[in-house]
Amino acid sequence: MPTNSSDTPAPLAGVRVLDLSRLLPGPVCTLHLADLGADVVKVEDTRDGDYARSLGAPPGRVSAFFRMVNRNKRSVALDLKDARGREAFLTLARGADVIVESFRPGVVASLGIGYDDIRAVRPSIVYASLSGYGQTGPRAKAAGHDIDYLAYAGVLDQTGARGGPPAIANLQIADLLGGALTTAVAILAAIVGARATGRGRHVDIAMADGALAHNIFALHALEQWGATLPRGEDLLTGGVPCYGVYPTRDGRWLAVGALEPKFWRAVCEVVERPDLVPGGLATGDEGARVRRELEGLFATRPLSEWLAAFAGVDACVAPVATLAEALDDPQFLARGMVVTAADGARSFAPPWAISAHPFSVERPAPAQGEHTREVLEEAGLSGAAIGALLESGAAR
Repeated sequence: MPTNSSDTPAPLAGVRVLDLSRLLPGPVCTLHLADLGADVVKVEDTRDGDYARSLGAPPGRVSAFFRMVNRNKRSVALDLKDARGREAFLTLARGADVIVESFRPGVVASLGIGYDDIRAVRPSIVYASLSGYGQTGPRAKAAGHDIDYLAYAGVLDQTGARGGPPAIANLQIADLLGGALTTAVAILAAIVGARATGRGRHVDIAMADGALAHNIFALHALEQWGATLPRGEDLLTGGVPCYGVYPTRDGRWLAVGALEPKFWRAVCEVVERPDLVPGGLATGDEGARVRRELEGLFATRPLSEWLAAFAGVDACVAPVATLAEALDDPQFLARGMVVTAADGARSFAPPWAISAHPFSVERPAPAQGEHTREVLEEAGLSGAAIGALLESGAAR
């Protein structure tokens, strides 16, 4: 379990999490819990385990992706289709506080480890089921990915340039924000409830729901004016000159977020065009004219010169950085957001700073089944029982 260099225990010290999830959303959720001090035990199958291990990696190597989202965890390998492996899991569940699973609805119940099975042996369990469309509804068992959840939730329709197709972000909004973070919030709330009452809860999270529930600006437009504007024409996607991206002479881009009049006025002062001040929030032909004027101005100088011109100016103007540049950004470095492992691999620190809980990587991502014997011993199984499980193949 991650420790703490201060006398104050980690926020989730003493919380045991059994993580049945794979790939991205579930493991990122439990990564957050592990970084907050929970003892997260990945429960992998005895064959391939979490197939994120090999994602994009050379043969015989563990992917950077897997190592990034599974630090500070332990791994147990159990065959849950084998009655002996299932009984071992139920033994672990008796001492757990949280279980996280991300199978399609019905799978864990068919294995005999669903919520009803677990609460029969651990009434206080917080059991989180994370899926694309949730445990109920006509689409519950349908396959999906981030792009599908965003499409159904009306998010994809709103993103992109004027007159162009929907734009696909390289950040999985539904998977990570609608899935991983939403699940973590619900788990923490349910833990508080379980500690107060002794009764656990089943947490049902749908990534599509998470995307829909945060599509606030579009719903505001629909409720306020009866319709959303076409993509590329609303306040945040290019409909006004003061908020958008502009190309520079060297093929780079500036992000201008000068929504408030004082910021827009500062932009106009830097580009020496005070006549553009009235047009920051202009739409239609006037908005298009002001945007063209700005495009022409920004295209006359390279990005570095514009950054120098805006240095120290409170105008909400930023470079469109590459990820490599972001990793070396002094602000992110000052915040300790880039973590370098012993082997030189980089990853991200948690996106929070909590007093008396300095972040640290207490253990690297585990090998498949690396802690099987250790964790089963902690659960009270005898050496002979563990040996029999390993010999039978029900554990690894």
